[in-house]
Amino acid sequence: MTEDPASIKPTVRENDRPLPQGYRQGVITAITVMLGFSLYFLRFWSLEATGDWTPASFLAAVPVFLSIACLFVALWRSLQVADDSEPVYRVTLRWFFWGVVLAFVGVLAASVAYAGIA
Repeated sequence: MTEDPASIKPTVRENDRPLPQGYRQGVITAITVMLGFSLYFLRFWSLEATGDWTPASFLAAVPVFLSIACLFVALWRSLQVADDSEPVYRVTLRWFFWGVVLAFVGVLAASVAYAGIA
């Protein structure tokens, strides 16, 4: 009583469908743009901007470094073959989202520290 292999259909969960064409390429481009911005901002702020490092500027650098780490993880995840699955892609988008949020917080904190408000 063996089943005919042609009659066996793989079960595909609703959320495990492949992404539409172009989604991964778009997110990879967005990640690399944000990663380039974060790296350039950190380079300018730490090497070219005038003034000395203060405790506030060190604290402002933490979100920027964390942002770069999140964006690297998001880029690595987006280049994996498994990222073509929708649930895996959603996790990659969360890494990207938090990388963008941390970059924004870091730039805001750096501008406050540079202005001497803190």
